[in-house]
Amino acid sequence: MKFKFASCLILCLILAFTLTVSLEVFGADDAHGGEDAHHGHGVDGAKLPIWSIIPFVGILLSIAIFPLVLDSHFLVHHGGKMSLAWALIFAVPYLIAFQGEAFYDILHIYLLDYIPFIILLWGLFTVAGGILVRGTLRGTPILNTFLLLIGTVIASWVGTTGASMLLIRPLIRANAYRKNKVHLIVFFIFLVSNIGGSLTPIGDPPLFLGFLRGVPFFWTTAALFPHMLFISVILIVLFFVIDTLMFKREGGIVPDDGTNEPVRVEGLFNLVFLFGIIAAVLMSGTFKWGEVNILGVHVYWQNIVRELMIVAMGLLSLKYTPFSGELRQSNEFSWEPIEEVAKVFAGIFMTIIPALAILKAGENGALAGLIGAMQQPPHYFWITGILSSFLDNAPTYLTFFNTALGKLHLTEAVVPEILSVPYNQLTDPAHQEFVRLLTAISVGAVFMGANTYIGNAPNFMVKAIAEQSGIRMPSFFGYMLWSVAILFPLFVVVTLVFLR
Repeated sequence: MKFKFASCLILCLILAFTLTVSLEVFGADDAHGGEDAHHGHGVDGAKLPIWSIIPFVGILLSIAIFPLVLDSHFLVHHGGKMSLAWALIFAVPYLIAFQGEAFYDILHIYLLDYIPFIILLWGLFTVAGGILVRGTLRGTPILNTFLLLIGTVIASWVGTTGASMLLIRPLIRANAYRKNKVHLIVFFIFLVSNIGGSLTPIGDPPLFLGFLRGVPFFWTTAALFPHMLFISVILIVLFFVIDTLMFKREGGIVPDDGTNEPVRVEGLFNLVFLFGIIAAVLMSGTFKWGEVNILGVHVYWQNIVRELMIVAMGLLSLKYTPFSGELRQSNEFSWEPIEEVAKVFAGIFMTIIPALAILKAGENGALAGLIGAMQQPPHYFWITGILSSFLDNAPTYLTFFNTALGKLHLTEAVVPEILSVPYNQLTDPAHQEFVRLLTAISVGAVFMGANTYIGNAPNFMVKAIAEQSGIRMPSFFGYMLWSVAILFPLFVVVTLVFLR
């Protein structure tokens, strides 16, 4: 294994040198970053060649392949080092070629995207880990379906991360005696960690970004409910059928361990802290308290207060349900899943910079053909969705949100006005088309986050918790076989029924 790891490291160093020379040549004529950094301008995506996303592709392939060829626990033991290596392979050449503009891009994505992203995940993970479902839960098809249904219903109101952390451990404990468990986790990721978060800005990060840019809070509830209900009902019925077949194949008998403890929930006072996190998110989208300039990056004060409130809620939860306390120990709570997510996504957010910049450049960038092909809602649904499966779905949503506005010659200022009027009362064709495009973008970003482990952060956390509990989860591509086989046919139906 050491030889393989060393070989990979040498190849990465060679790639870093090649990328440095190439980007230096490519950016030589335009490297005025030192002059522009204080104005808050990043690198123009039109300057970036398509091969600048090689480190991003590299980190994705590392996540997919290294656990297969090196060690099944590679990401647990070496995920941080792998993430750092790919981040440096991108960042060093990028800084050399574009200097201050590159520094702005890196600082911007960490201050405005990664840090808020990981703080919110940490807060929800910490608080939810202090709520314990006790009692005798028997992992029958009816109970499992009920747990998935509950998770799908609450995900839009406590966030996909909150719902996932509340229910994944009870689901695993209830099915400890089962031989076949992978389908339980896969459908949990589909429904609770992704599709269930479709109805409010709290449910999923892309919708929260829309809320910050003028999309009314309950617009997604009305606009996305038919799509969410349709696909959720089909998935829940399909899950019940599959789980019933699996259960019968294993004998169809629940072993009696002699216990019959009533089901109860402990640590419910943590719901106060959970609602505190939700209030912090709503506050940051409601109030405007000005901004502070941090080395050229403009950070809103309400967002800083939001992060502080979330951290405070997490610390209060730890105070009243200590990490070493009986409740968290019974919940098998540990920091390992959130640490793994934080380390791996730190590299993903770094290497994703050129991909997002190229998309933002639109028809002036290296993906001009892709952007130019986007005309109708189905195009926006599939392109936003597929990119959201591999890129961070929040900035991908925002990119195509702005693309739709630009295509229709609209500004962000008119978004609240357009979306506050029922669709059948809109008279301007451009306004009607924007509603159709935004619906497709929203559904694509949220639904297709379920396509891969990295499509949405809770996916990765649920996988880590399942593996920590001894469940052998599919590889990166193995999981995609499930998502392609089950979800893609449903996405085709959603396209034909709702997005034509």
